[in-house]
Amino acid sequence: MKTITREELQKLIEANKDVTIIEALPQEEFDKGHIPGAIRISKSEVDTLAPQLLPNKNAKIVVYCASLECNASTAVTGMLTSRGYIDVSDYKEGKADWIAANLPIVTAAKV
Repeated sequence: MKTITREELQKLIEANKDVTIIEALPQEEFDKGHIPGAIRISKSEVDTLAPQLLPNKNAKIVVYCASLECNASTAVTGMLTSRGYIDVSDYKEGKADWIAANLPIVTAAKV
């Protein structure tokens, strides 16, 4: 399984590389804050959402979750890989690492 560091992910984003970032957490966690540009697909939604949201199985995909203690990103990365996606990386340190580096997060607007 491929992994990616925060620095590598930052470089991809800053270079405007075509990368799909996936948060593998529940909707309420996503709404509290996520990496800019990220979409959300949890483990239980891979089979229903991946075909719609990730039609290109050759696309560069980075999956993350809460932190090193969370295994949701590893599970979703494995599931996507087993379904034929060929360029999927796991950002294992996740949202906690991103926030600790004072990088921006996006929160859901309150209605």
